[in-house]
Amino acid sequence: MERRLIKNCQKNNRKSQKKLYEQFADDMFSLCFRYINNVTDTEDVLIKAFTKVFENIKKFEYRGDGSLKKWIKTIMINESLMFLRAKKKLFFEEINTKIESDDISVESEISYNEIISLVEKMPTGYRTVFNLYSIEGYSHKEISELLSIKINTSKSQLHKAKKYLQKQILKF
Repeated sequence: MERRLIKNCQKNNRKSQKKLYEQFADDMFSLCFRYINNVTDTEDVLIKAFTKVFENIKKFEYRGDGSLKKWIKTIMINESLMFLRAKKKLFFEEINTKIESDDISVESEISYNEIISLVEKMPTGYRTVFNLYSIEGYSHKEISELLSIKINTSKSQLHKAKKYLQKQILKF
């Protein structure tokens, strides 16, 4: 089914493109919003990213279930990061301190929506690295290459993001 949808989109079939958009739009909106944190800008990024999906789908090679979603997610993340860079909202505090441990833990009864709300309130640098590392599963090396920052900067931003969350959760 997905393979047929891809083939039809590669032929510029508008109905198939609409179906692909409808299938992924909600999830991709949520993904972009985690980075952009503004509905209007997220909608703009989403449309621009889907335009790139449809422009480049001819190059896409189906590799089994989930490969299309992963490919689309990559485009969405890259488009979100380009938006943040263009708006100069993506900046990082460069530090050379080595962070040895990730021993931050909090035991609290907090809902998923409350956690997402706290993540949305993080400074952009913290939120971006937290999303890439903790949610998307990128390594610090991949994050450093993607964002053009040092590996230790990625680690420190994640550490600060976790400390920020810990502090906010303790207020509950």
